[in-house]
Formats: sequence, structure tokens, C-alpha cells
Amino acid sequence: KWRIVFPNNGRQQKDWQQASASYSGNRIQTTKYTWFTFLPKNLFEQFHRLGNLYFLFLVVLNWFPQVEVFHREITMLPLLVVLLASMIKDATEDYRKYRFDKTINFSKTRVYDK
Repeated sequence: KWRIVFPNNGRQQKDWQQASASYSGNRIQTTKYTWFTFLPKNLFEQFHRLGNLYFLFLVVLNWFPQVEVFHREITMLPLLVVLLASMIKDATEDYRKYRFDKTINFSKTRVYDK
């Protein structure tokens, strides 16, 4: 499907509105997360790392009394600290991307018409 671009002409304003309704805008979005998807997406990414899966395995293994070596809370502590630090880092990076996208999207542009 070809995109039709009309010049800023009063006669063709109605045609331009119909043609441009099916296309998305020029908004830039480089963020990974939204408020609703941050926790599930971030946990999904964190547990793709082998080290985090290893510590999760130790936490699950310590819930069985026959195999328990440490207290359950002590085994969960390293995993929680690493996950929390990674979440804070990812959230701050994503917020910086959001602010930069906002400044780019609301910046003024100059249009030259012939």
C-alpha cells in the first residue's frame, strides 16, 4: 500500500485527513517497559540469566526439609538483592529513555513548503 502525501492545500484537506487516518504518527518510543509490563517483563528477562536461575534453584531446593542447608530466608537474600538491584537499574535506564523520547517528540521542527 502506498502512502499518499498531500501538500497543505485547503481543497484537499478532506482527502488528506482520510488518507492519513490509516498511518501511525512519527512518535519515537525507545522504552522497553510501561507501568503495567515492568514487573513481568523484567522478571522474564532476569530469569533468562543462568546465575539467577541457579539461585532460584537453591531457593526452591531449600524449601524441602530433607535437603535444607541454610535457613530459607538466608537463601532467598542473594537472589532478592540481585533482582532488586537489576530492577532499579533497568527502571532508571528506561525512565531516562522516556524523558529523552519526550524531548525529541515535543521538539519543534521546521517545514519548508514550495
